[in-house]
Amino acid sequence: MAVALGLATLPAKAETGEVRFTRQPGLIYMPMVLAEQQRLVEKHVASAGLGDVKVSWVTLTSGGASVDALISGNVDFVTSGATNLLLAWDRTRGEVKGLAASAGAPMMLVTRNPAVKTLADFSAKDRIAVPTVKVSAQAVMLQIAAERQFGEAGRNKLDAITVQLGHPDAVGALLGGTSEVNSHFSLPPYQQIELKDPKIHVVLNSYDVVGGPLSNAIVFGRGKFMDQNPKTTAAVLAAIDEANALIRDDPKKAAEIYLAATKEKFEPDELVAMMRQPGVVFSATPYGTMLQADHLVKAGVLKNRPKTWTDFFAKAVHDRPGT
Repeated sequence: MAVALGLATLPAKAETGEVRFTRQPGLIYMPMVLAEQQRLVEKHVASAGLGDVKVSWVTLTSGGASVDALISGNVDFVTSGATNLLLAWDRTRGEVKGLAASAGAPMMLVTRNPAVKTLADFSAKDRIAVPTVKVSAQAVMLQIAAERQFGEAGRNKLDAITVQLGHPDAVGALLGGTSEVNSHFSLPPYQQIELKDPKIHVVLNSYDVVGGPLSNAIVFGRGKFMDQNPKTTAAVLAAIDEANALIRDDPKKAAEIYLAATKEKFEPDELVAMMRQPGVVFSATPYGTMLQADHLVKAGVLKNRPKTWTDFFAKAVHDRPGT
């Protein structure tokens, strides 16, 4: 009996003492910026009784670099496009899974070439900047739009003129006017910065292609880490939900926190206006991921075809109305 009582009073098996995140720059990563600045992961980890857990963040401008950091074990969760999640899920045979969406916003393809009004007007002289060629959310959306305009044979018609460039650098190249990069498939707030220049105009809006919201920032990690640290994983999801609640309930405060952290040159009210644009969604529920999965399968990029979005997301969000 004494032995049994002694065993009963032993503390629960400890979870990890550190959680490491990456995120990328841009408005759709606002929930992660708020989670970092408001120490929301630490708050929910403490509420779960897990003690003092170190939480660290690093900003990367490439989804490919984020995935490499995850696969190599240098970080535990990354925030990147759904396409990068799908590639990692496929590459690891399901070991990498999504935990939640961060946010979604319409992505605009803009150009300073006055002759380009539609995708058909691009020529070999143009260069379109995307975060990662062929597989980033922007690159895949470009392929989907090209297939709809030119037919299946034209799916990859514009791949040859895409170049890999992080959003901040692409903005500088486009606005500078001297770079070969004269077009950029972007996201808020970078496309808004570019469109302040009267020489820049919109060629394509992803909202028109998808016909609804698209989660183009996803939080994902290794299944083994999430299985071994279920309370920590639940705390991360709770932190994302709380960040999204702040955005919903007090968007100006959220904007002020975001701008103080990122140093982006907007007034809070300008950012709030972006946050309220049609198609912008701040929710942990993933939207539009199967559209991207189906395209990657059809294009031969994914070897394994998911039957539903829940195949590549953790069980923690299976009860949400994802697509």
